[in-house]
Amino acid sequence: MQFTSPLVHGTLIKRYKRFLADVRMENGQIITAHCPTTGTMLSCSTPDSPVCLSRSDNPQRKYPFTLEMVKNNSTWIGVNTTRTNKLVTEALKKGQITEFQDIHEIRTEIKTSDHTRLDLQVNHGPSSTFIEVKNCSLAIDGCAMFPDAITTRGTKHLHELIRLTGEGQRTCIFFLVQRMDADRFSPASQIDSIYGEVLYQATEAGVMLLVYQAEVCPERIQVVRPLPYSLL
Repeated sequence: MQFTSPLVHGTLIKRYKRFLADVRMENGQIITAHCPTTGTMLSCSTPDSPVCLSRSDNPQRKYPFTLEMVKNNSTWIGVNTTRTNKLVTEALKKGQITEFQDIHEIRTEIKTSDHTRLDLQVNHGPSSTFIEVKNCSLAIDGCAMFPDAITTRGTKHLHELIRLTGEGQRTCIFFLVQRMDADRFSPASQIDSIYGEVLYQATEAGVMLLVYQAEVCPERIQVVRPLPYSLL
């Protein structure tokens, strides 16, 4: 994914109220940006970190700037979770996800029960697979981890994947690691032990687990490789 307009550089002052971040621009101006992630941004919200922002031309927006990425040491980290599904969809269409080939349709926001929607339904070859996508921005000692906060919604999605698998459907939980300073993945059970337990149950039930890594830089974000994982 190429950014159609150049991103704006700045320095993070603080992230607060979940969806807001104060940023000092290169000209010294301080602005408030929209922060489109529900997580805690653990390991990628340190004050004085370099950041990149996009700017909307929509005059109706209260906060025209959107926080796109934060730099931790030498690594850019993608934090705009509204882009995650688009990145995975683009990688699927380009054939970069080796587990899915001969794709002829990708549907989004699929209602699978009265109170649940899953991110994607991929029709490939003679098969169809429901996919739930999660953005992973947390890494500790080279290990990418999810979630960075307790997520009852994420656990609900896992239970839905387990239910669908039990009905004979093909299902997948897909973690996109948007940082290059990790070489493996594990659930953050120290943060949300229930999610870690249910993720293990999901794989035991037959839900496919995929972890792919994206290279993040101010010019583009692109999926580059699969990562190994451990659930123990």
